[in-house]
Amino acid sequence: MLLVLSALIVHGLLGGIDVVLNHELSERLPQRLSAWQEQALHSAREALFALLFLGLAWLQWHGAWAWVIVALIAAELAVTLRDSVVEDRTRQLPVFERLLHAVLFINLGVYSTLLAPQLWTWLHEPAALVSTNYGWPSYVLTLLGLLAIGWCLRDAVSYRRLRQVAV
Repeated sequence: MLLVLSALIVHGLLGGIDVVLNHELSERLPQRLSAWQEQALHSAREALFALLFLGLAWLQWHGAWAWVIVALIAAELAVTLRDSVVEDRTRQLPVFERLLHAVLFINLGVYSTLLAPQLWTWLHEPAALVSTNYGWPSYVLTLLGLLAIGWCLRDAVSYRRLRQVAV
């Protein structure tokens, strides 16, 4: 599980770099009227990652509960794919942002592939949410989860404000 959590931590760090450098500093999406749809998608994705970070940091998802993790990852993929389409329709992405998105897509495959055998094992156990502590990865994922919640709320407020003006 350490490899899975490490890949997830890398994803959180790369996602944070994307948000701060690209969305905030370079593109100023929270202030850009044309970015209201993007902000809604970013808020949704940050909420999904907060659940994933916090959920995998402290719980094992046995039995049917494992499908919750599968659903979170599938929803994240759907939101990210939709975000890619919206971005292409509303703005020209800087080269660094495009490259970072490609690396994030690759890492999504990495952590999903690493997690799949664990999910398979959990699916074959009696349904239960089992408390766990993976040591330092649990604490790092908790920090990333709390940051994701904060950014989710910030982007949700930005979305509401921009949409009121745009629509």
